[in-house]
Amino acid sequence: MEAIKLGKRILIIGPSGAGKTTLAIQLNEKINIPIIHLDKEYWKPGWIETQKDEWLEKQKKLVDNEIWIIDGNYGGTFDIRFSKADTVIFLDYNRYICIYRIIKKWIKNIGKNRIDMAEGCIEKIDLPFLKFVWEFPKKSRCKIINKLKEYNEIKEIILKNPKETKTFLRRIETE
Repeated sequence: MEAIKLGKRILIIGPSGAGKTTLAIQLNEKINIPIIHLDKEYWKPGWIETQKDEWLEKQKKLVDNEIWIIDGNYGGTFDIRFSKADTVIFLDYNRYICIYRIIKKWIKNIGKNRIDMAEGCIEKIDLPFLKFVWEFPKKSRCKIINKLKEYNEIKEIILKNPKETKTFLRRIETE
């Protein structure tokens, strides 16, 4: 089994519930690159959204670091991250896995603040969020595929299911 060498600026994207945060943590443990959770950076206590201009500036500063693993989508600002990334990992999981994992995560974290969320953002799900996840393959997936084509110099890793992700993790080259 051939080892996979990753860059120093790794972007993990995919639908909610695919396991972006989990993969970021697992990669951090293997290659010791710091993690930036976009949800933690975007949301303010009580689920208050960051203003657009502030969000753009914050992301520009985050990607200026020499090394990072960033987990999260925020498709409207992909170019900020894609322009600095050297590796993109797309968790292209089906919606059934994602919905199942979201519900499981919600049950596990009721009344809690997850590690990848801003302080004061207690775990929640609602129908609009579940609808967004359900429609992700039709509405958002093609945007990601097109962005990957646009930035074709970036190392691209597309993982279709948890089994592929486990195999990928075993193949990571550590230095």
